[in-house]
Amino acid sequence: MAKITMTVNGRQVSGTCDDRTLLVHFIRENLGLTGTHVGCETTQCGACVVHMDGQSVKSCSILAAQAAGSAITTIEGLASNGELHPVQAAFKTYHGLQCGFCTPGMVMTAVDMIRRHGGNLDEATVRAELEGNICRCTGYHNIVQAILAAAAETGGARQAAE
Repeated sequence: MAKITMTVNGRQVSGTCDDRTLLVHFIRENLGLTGTHVGCETTQCGACVVHMDGQSVKSCSILAAQAAGSAITTIEGLASNGELHPVQAAFKTYHGLQCGFCTPGMVMTAVDMIRRHGGNLDEATVRAELEGNICRCTGYHNIVQAILAAAAETGGARQAAE
């Protein structure tokens, strides 16, 4: 058993888990933060994306013990003072979701994408960057529109052709 400490959504947390426990399971089962979804557990779907030390990672591919000492942000940590993060708000406005299963991972990927690309974000880049996130409902059009709108609102995207 490993005893680990990390900062999750700005709060220091500690817990004990089996050495083989994946970060996604530690977040959900030990911390009770169920917004991070377990999809494929093979890094194919992106439902488990969180930010680790500021970068998006698939939490099904990282052991909880490997994340010890790291700063983790989950979907629950994006909203601030009751206000949705601009990406969350854009997903709501542009209906970038249907069943909602992929949405947390898509949002976390989008936040990191906007952080990294800023003013160089366009539709082709968004579509390429979403390749590691699977949505079986929407066909991606509204997701892409939501990401571009959020990037534009936060200062960084060229709008895609409608």
